[in-house]
Amino acid sequence: MSSGDRKLEDLSRDRVGHEDERLTTDQGVRVEHTDDSLTVGERGPTLIEDFHFREKLTRFDHERIPERVVHARGAGAYGTFTCTDPIPEVTKADFLAEAGRETPVFVRFSTVAGSRGSADTVRDVRGFATKFYTREGNYDLVGNNFPVFFIQDGIKFPDFVHAVKPEPRNEIPQASSAHDTLWDFISLQPETIHMVMWLMSDRALPRSYRTMQGFGVHTFRFVNAEGKGTFVKFHWRPKLGTHSLVWDETQKIAGADPDFNRRDLWDAIEAGNGPEYELGVQLVPEEREHDFDFDLLDATKIIPEEEVPLRIVGRMVLDRNPDNFFAETEQVAFHTANVVPGIDFTNDPLLQARNFSYLDTQLIRLGGPNFAQLPVNRPLAEVHHHQRDGYGQHRIDVSPVSYHPNSIAGGCPALASPSEGAYRHYTERVDGTKIRKRSPSFEDHYSQATLFWNSMSDWEQQHIADAFQFELGKVEREYIRERVVEHLAHVDHGLARQVAGGLGLETPADTSPNHGRSSPALSQANQPGSVATRKVAVLAADGVDAGPLEHVLQSLRSQGAVCEVLAPHAGTLEGGVT
Repeated sequence: MSSGDRKLEDLSRDRVGHEDERLTTDQGVRVEHTDDSLTVGERGPTLIEDFHFREKLTRFDHERIPERVVHARGAGAYGTFTCTDPIPEVTKADFLAEAGRETPVFVRFSTVAGSRGSADTVRDVRGFATKFYTREGNYDLVGNNFPVFFIQDGIKFPDFVHAVKPEPRNEIPQASSAHDTLWDFISLQPETIHMVMWLMSDRALPRSYRTMQGFGVHTFRFVNAEGKGTFVKFHWRPKLGTHSLVWDETQKIAGADPDFNRRDLWDAIEAGNGPEYELGVQLVPEEREHDFDFDLLDATKIIPEEEVPLRIVGRMVLDRNPDNFFAETEQVAFHTANVVPGIDFTNDPLLQARNFSYLDTQLIRLGGPNFAQLPVNRPLAEVHHHQRDGYGQHRIDVSPVSYHPNSIAGGCPALASPSEGAYRHYTERVDGTKIRKRSPSFEDHYSQATLFWNSMSDWEQQHIADAFQFELGKVEREYIRERVVEHLAHVDHGLARQVAGGLGLETPADTSPNHGRSSPALSQANQPGSVATRKVAVLAADGVDAGPLEHVLQSLRSQGAVCEVLAPHAGTLEGGVT
């Protein structure tokens, strides 16, 4: 049985179909009539004894659950991860230990700032979260399509989210960063500038989830069987390359089809063109931790691939759509602290905050502590513990005890040793003075923003400048616009001059010379391109010559393109083309 089939089989016990069945209540009682309430006479009052009416409305009233505070709008798919280059020398994680080993996965892509009903093609960060159903338990790689984040310490996360969300006075704008509160926050937090460069780039406008990179953002730690640690950053690389829409397209698409990215993913999988990604890792031996001009624990920094090349260790193919959006894509619960033996954390202060917050938010969103029992969250590995009761409990624990240690149940469930697959946290010495202070190694906020700018092609740089002008043009307070332009002068004076000119502001002094370094891997101009799975419209009208038209269609389809003929009317055109 393949890995994908194992999860499919696990889910099958919760699937319910209704073909050739009769309508019932929640209690299984068959229903004779569901179009009229039970009343006294044809025009009399409704009777409270109408249990079907009361149950139906009560269930309807309680259908909705709190949406995610961020990443509310998403799309999901199942697939399989296959290890292609085992790395047991750096990690004892089982799913990375053997070439050809398959692990079922569920992936949820998402926007960040907008609500569940917002459009797919807004300028925003995109979530790229992967749940691996490994033999050792569930492992969640909860990433984004940018390799960095806005802030360095999670204590600022509520402030950042409050700033980027619609303004509290009028709940405007929806799913947009072009407003005063967000740019006020940015202008007062220089650590955001690198991420803002990514946000103003075409990377914030992915053409498809199938052409979108993913990153783990943080530096994590691999641990091998001997207990030796290695720093690691995770990358997802799409087989089709990384490609984006342009701003004018996104605005038109948002109006014509707000489900554009969600629909594209669904349709591609239904057509057998499910997306494929390579999993790459950047590995840094612990003895090299301080060899860089940035801090590995700083989530606003990347490790340039020129300094630490990417090693491809696996391939992921998404090939099955969910059966029910709410039950699977909406109820899936990711958590950065869901790790397996061989993967551990670092002291990245943003990662440490996420390790707390993700579990905490699932408790309110999914109604209690038993959300891991939901089918999409349920591990394939067996679950045995002493946790009991709570809202939404589905397990019937038959053990006579619910505590450890015990003798009544023979000490079971018993503790395991690392050789039996038990998780053991990485051993490291930790000491220091209790203090609220950030390391000086976190203080360089502009060098990598400049690196990103220098790495862009001319047209990518123009799009970034245009985006700054548009976004800041929506900011009402001039002093906020001026502060942002001051920051841009530390990134690149030419960029600051161009943005200031478009906003009618004075150009700041050139006090920070551009260091001139670049990283070609950051530019989408260097990404591979292909017509495969691209949707191509072929225009035709009455009287079209069917022969040449069919030749064009066959040529495109032979390269993997998806063709649709657009004509003035449906049916058959004069000339015989349908």
